[in-house]
Amino acid sequence: MSAPSEPTDSVYRMVETVWMQDSHLQVSAPTCCPSASCDERSLLLRTDVALRGTDLPFNYQTLALDRRSPFSHANERDDSPNQLALKIQATSATYLFYLPSPQMARLSISSAFVAVAFALGAEAAIGPVTDLHIVNANINLDGQPRDAVLAEGVFPGPLITGQKGDNFQINVIDQLTEGDMLKTTSIHWHGFFQHGTNWADGPAFVNQCPIASGDSFLYNFDVPNQAGTFWYHSHLSTQYCDGLRGPIVVYDPQDPHASLYDVDDDSTVITLADWYHTLARQGPKFPTSDSTLINGKGRYKLGPAVDLAVITVEAGKRYRFRLVNIACDPNYVFSIDGHDMTIIEVDGVNSQPLEVDQLQIFAAQRYSIVVNANQAVGNYWIRATPTPGPTGFDGGLNSAILRYVGAPDADPTTTQGTSTKAMKETDLHPLENPGAPGQPTPGGVDKAYNLLFDFNGATGTFTINQATFVPPTVPVLLQILSGAQTAQDLLPSGSVYVIPGNSVIELSMPGGVLGGPHPFHLHGHVFDVVRSAGSSTYNYDNPIRRDVVSTGGAGDNVTIRFTTDNPGPWFLHCHIDWHLEAGFAIVFAEDVPNTASSNSVPQAWKDLCPIYDALDPSDH
Repeated sequence: MSAPSEPTDSVYRMVETVWMQDSHLQVSAPTCCPSASCDERSLLLRTDVALRGTDLPFNYQTLALDRRSPFSHANERDDSPNQLALKIQATSATYLFYLPSPQMARLSISSAFVAVAFALGAEAAIGPVTDLHIVNANINLDGQPRDAVLAEGVFPGPLITGQKGDNFQINVIDQLTEGDMLKTTSIHWHGFFQHGTNWADGPAFVNQCPIASGDSFLYNFDVPNQAGTFWYHSHLSTQYCDGLRGPIVVYDPQDPHASLYDVDDDSTVITLADWYHTLARQGPKFPTSDSTLINGKGRYKLGPAVDLAVITVEAGKRYRFRLVNIACDPNYVFSIDGHDMTIIEVDGVNSQPLEVDQLQIFAAQRYSIVVNANQAVGNYWIRATPTPGPTGFDGGLNSAILRYVGAPDADPTTTQGTSTKAMKETDLHPLENPGAPGQPTPGGVDKAYNLLFDFNGATGTFTINQATFVPPTVPVLLQILSGAQTAQDLLPSGSVYVIPGNSVIELSMPGGVLGGPHPFHLHGHVFDVVRSAGSSTYNYDNPIRRDVVSTGGAGDNVTIRFTTDNPGPWFLHCHIDWHLEAGFAIVFAEDVPNTASSNSVPQAWKDLCPIYDALDPSDH
């Protein structure tokens, strides 16, 4: 949803809400528009209302309200009981929300929040209960307009937030129409275990059939024991390279690191992305990005000097920046001129604080870093060097701006210092419950796999143990629910590994394969990295725990361990999306005998495949 086009500043306020009698909700916002400064500005109001005691579906509405007159209405009434249609009366700083349906008026509201934004292109965070519209739009992020696939029409997609213990209900509504890109979609909620909801994990043809254009699908999953930085993206072919990707933050009210920072909010999420001027289906098989986007803004070589992202800090405060690599391909070396960074979270896992002056972040990885705004008031370059991708920083390439309050609106003049404290993965350790499962010896597990990686230049495909992953026509989960039990029965042949429940699994993955280093992601789990890239030693005592690991270069043999406590089929794949499309993946069918009893699938999930299979191929 695009914000109103007029406003220029960016202010978010959460305002009190009170459920009133009869059929209206009074929202008090005494400071949201305190003076005439709001004249000739629009208010973007998003309401997320959780209704309990009913199965009635509902949507939120985004409402633009013109405050130049004392009374104004936002949208026409919609008497459909399936819409939370609202009529607004503006009096001073109080807004009255009228529910048109008497059935709705009788419902109790457990919570209602209104985020008021005065912003150009700004999006209030949404969730954990929300609609997510997937649309085609023409967007200009680096000075070169192009058509894209977007969540709510913006890039990156809206920040989705919740708290540890929340139930997430994200209703994905497919409104794609552009024939040069895929019209169907499927969304993966990266980093969430999906315990008991394997059907909601998202990978097309592993856990579900894609959602058809004009249809919707509700991803309904609990997050009982996870907090940290996550993200979402299309998991259908290379669709997320065309724009369908965005961040997720799950806050922990009892965050053990809370004393280390002062600010942790929407403004401290930093996304790193690659951007391509050619549509994914029209370019080369393994393209190189045209630009690096930091929070959706960037420049390309010889392109116009469009605005760069600005991250504002106040001197003396400590900021928890949540860094997310939402790229299709590159890893980035990230640094902020003049500022050290203290890593406190790795891929949704709290870690022991580690101070660094730069870090390398691979596709799909996340780090929370604490940055102390302890330098002179001014502007400082934020740098993200991609590999592969455009090189250097001339003209603002691969850059954003860290701006102190009180600094001039100008480009920084800072220079990049020599790194003396670059992050090493072997220096990262989990804060809680350290120690890898199994015995402290190589192969000291219930089941160990050596995964042989290769690239076939003749076919342009990758192999794992000589098999190239080709998406099956029937999702692996549906195959299991239909009775398939063994690797011989499950498709694609040679790419499904049946592993027992309640066991410790060890995977060894060699480096040095063409196109590397390859970041490998395991769905449904975090794993302990007992041997990291660049290291020949094994650490069983306190290795870092994460969900994406770089397999490194020639001579590396990255080794990970995890416990099979989550029945269902889980993808293991290279997170360079071009490589996944070229077959660089396998599926672990975990605890097959208990998959059906552990994962109760909704009827809407069962309906996805018949709807998809009935589509004309031109509508895929």
